[in-house]
Amino acid sequence: MELAHIEFSKLKISKCNMRYRDPPPDVSDILPSIRVKGVLEPLIVRPEDGKFGVVAGRRRWFSLKAVKEKLGEVAAPPCAIMAEGDDAEAIEASLLENVARRDPDPMREYETFVRLIKEGRTVDGIAATFGMTATQVRQRLALGNLLPKIRDAYRAEDVDDETVRHLTMASVAQQRKWLRLFNDPHHHCPRGYQLKQWLFGGQQISTAHALFKLEDYTGQTVEDLFGEDSYFADADLFWALQNRAIADKREALLKFGWSAVAILEVGQRFQQYEHVKVSKKKGGKVFVAVSHDGAVEFFDGWLSQKEARKLAKAEERESADTAKTPRASGGPVMTQALENYVDLHRHLAVRQALIAHPQAAFRLAVAHMAASSGNWSVKRDPQTTRNPAIRASIEASPAQAAFAAEEQAVFALLGWTAEDDEDETFVVRRQTADVFAHLVTLVEGDVTRIAAFFMARSLQAGSDVVEEVGTRLAVDARAYWQPDGAFFDLIRDRATVNAIVGEVAGEAVAKANVAEKAKTQKQIVRDCLAGTNGRAKVEGWLPGWLAFPAGGIGQGPSITGEPDAEIGPERMAAE
Repeated sequence: MELAHIEFSKLKISKCNMRYRDPPPDVSDILPSIRVKGVLEPLIVRPEDGKFGVVAGRRRWFSLKAVKEKLGEVAAPPCAIMAEGDDAEAIEASLLENVARRDPDPMREYETFVRLIKEGRTVDGIAATFGMTATQVRQRLALGNLLPKIRDAYRAEDVDDETVRHLTMASVAQQRKWLRLFNDPHHHCPRGYQLKQWLFGGQQISTAHALFKLEDYTGQTVEDLFGEDSYFADADLFWALQNRAIADKREALLKFGWSAVAILEVGQRFQQYEHVKVSKKKGGKVFVAVSHDGAVEFFDGWLSQKEARKLAKAEERESADTAKTPRASGGPVMTQALENYVDLHRHLAVRQALIAHPQAAFRLAVAHMAASSGNWSVKRDPQTTRNPAIRASIEASPAQAAFAAEEQAVFALLGWTAEDDEDETFVVRRQTADVFAHLVTLVEGDVTRIAAFFMARSLQAGSDVVEEVGTRLAVDARAYWQPDGAFFDLIRDRATVNAIVGEVAGEAVAKANVAEKAKTQKQIVRDCLAGTNGRAKVEGWLPGWLAFPAGGIGQGPSITGEPDAEIGPERMAAE
């Protein structure tokens, strides 16, 4: 920061000052010394609209104003000048100034932290700046879950900290009900521990929370003594119907044009401070929060902070005509690790298909030569992955073992040993002329077998070639792949898991478990595939990701057709 004395007429209170909207403060404690000695500690300011906005030092500014009004003039105070334009740093400086002098109330911290979040600061970054834990920062930000009237009561100290903490976990409907009791002097309003019991102690599920038609519920209901409220006696039946209704609502919202509908786990609160309001047109999502008492809340038009930053960057690129804004997908998604897993397993299956169809492999080899320069270099695909679980899955694949056996057979035809392959080149420590001389002595079938092997070994995992060859040869990955632990561990998106449940167990089961944890839904899939825990066994399931041609979950194409007649073995043999 630059230090300078700035004329009082050029100073004003910055809008980034956390007490900008407050009434003039009491400065009677510091006014006498400032009148005699002036301001000794610099004000923190920054350039704003031709003047300097006071970010920290508001009470000193009002003291100088009082002196000027009485004496007509005042000495230019010392100022530390911040860089222009960084609102987040200005807000931080203002709050730090207040923290150093006196503790700001929690609502003041909440308002300041929200402004910092909007400026791009993270929870951990705010915690480090103000010497707080991340949990303390989240507790302040959670005050945003409260209704405005409850926040006002808390600011006025009419509500204690423990009561507010419990209310931040309550649904909007529960907060409204509590607020009615709070404002009614003739009724007891639960607070503290009693409020916790009032909010979460019982398991009663009101019929008012049902998203489905009450006539669809075939169980019993219980009414209170006054007949004003009724409750579901069969919680299991309620949740089965409620989950189906939530699933139907999700489908309706997606058809209405929302990019995605994220259903939170039962009891998980939607934290607004972790998200940014985004319109449906720009790719905003709908978040669905389900309470333990069956209440369902819909928060439409939001993205996570991370997604919003990506969207903002994409919009910047689009405005510069360098890229198009990506639109969030409303269906199942693949993580980068899962994509790596799928690419490698598809690669295994197509390699085996090339070995089984040497004529196709030979033509593919010709295509490689034709598409490259004369300096054609061939090496084995490294089957690259940084994930130990994926590596273990690939090594355990029967296709990997079959390929290793074929490698030994081909090396035997060439008169090589495994040690000769350390350089991982086509010629394997031999001159091309020597290899050619040996190939001349072999029968045609052995030569095409060798060509097929080396073509398969050099096939690039994850490339378009894998898709093209696999589709034309009608590769069925089920011959070499079964769902393993790595596959399930790599799927972390709950919507994706629910879509798999729909494929394996049926849409009815998927809808009935739409709000369950991903772990629970994965177990349903495992039970169906194994035929355990009372589930009918499902044979031959293959996710669309591993099919040829590739599809998504819920849209995997049939992969049991015949090889393409253009390059199938019968066609090539006739030629």
